[in-house]
Amino acid sequence: METKRHPVAGVDYPRNWHELLAWFPDDAACLRYLERLRWGDGFVCRFCGAVDGGWWQMADGLRRCRACRRETSVTAGTVLAGTRTPLVSWFAAVWYVVNQKNGVSALGLQRVLGLGSYQTAWAWLHKLRRAMVRPGRELDGAVEVDETLIGGVKPGRRGRGAAGKALVAIAVERRDGGPGRTRMRRITDASKDVLTDFVLDNVQRGSDVHTDGWTGYNGVGEHRFSHIATSISASGDHAHVAMPEVHRVASLLKRWLLGTHQGAVSHDQLDYYLDEFTFRFNRRHSHHRGLLFHRLLEQAVATDPHPYKTLKVPDAA
Repeated sequence: METKRHPVAGVDYPRNWHELLAWFPDDAACLRYLERLRWGDGFVCRFCGAVDGGWWQMADGLRRCRACRRETSVTAGTVLAGTRTPLVSWFAAVWYVVNQKNGVSALGLQRVLGLGSYQTAWAWLHKLRRAMVRPGRELDGAVEVDETLIGGVKPGRRGRGAAGKALVAIAVERRDGGPGRTRMRRITDASKDVLTDFVLDNVQRGSDVHTDGWTGYNGVGEHRFSHIATSISASGDHAHVAMPEVHRVASLLKRWLLGTHQGAVSHDQLDYYLDEFTFRFNRRHSHHRGLLFHRLLEQAVATDPHPYKTLKVPDAA
């Protein structure tokens, strides 16, 4: 079985800002790069599903499928669909986003790119956030799972079920020398069904799943996982000692939300900020920021469109 070649710096993606400008002087160059990312393994018609069944290149940059004769562009059906802004500006935005280690705010993006409005910068960031986590990439090996509350200090009940806060489930691979990859999701509650679904969606079968003694995790062992539950109160250890990696990631997440976004993240949009944190955390050891640029654009052309009016609609929780 042929393995896919790993992208190479200076060949598959620019290594620095100067190369970015040289590679993408106009929208035509941007379109060619996106075509390489989206259809590098063969043109796929988004209407009839024909895989590399032949196509004609039209004068206006569209491709016409030989099978169904319908026309499409490389940005149609993607995060970049319908944009009226030059693609060179989008490429500059993606480069800026991935090159800021701690993330960017909409105001910062607006200032750097000279965008006409804050709303445009906000929409661009949220479109890109929706492309930051590729589905189906499950965690494996030894995986710690826990929940954490996102939100400021409020009076009333503490812990699971606290009012006015968002509950987030976090899974982290346990690796020698520290945490591996992570996955996280805002959840409605810490019930057995919800937590079991989170593990099933994000952890590869056969993995060792480490949790605390909360009864909501009792369903994990009913599936093809080795479930190791540790009663924190009975062990005598603090939670961050019994499960250090997931607590470390939870702490970093809260620090990032407070430092980069001043904690001003609504519950309706929290999932997408979690995706951004996940994208950055899982690629924190990347030697080339240009590879992150490549990956984000690669995922952007594989992600469905998100018009501005849909970005403002609260998610059903």
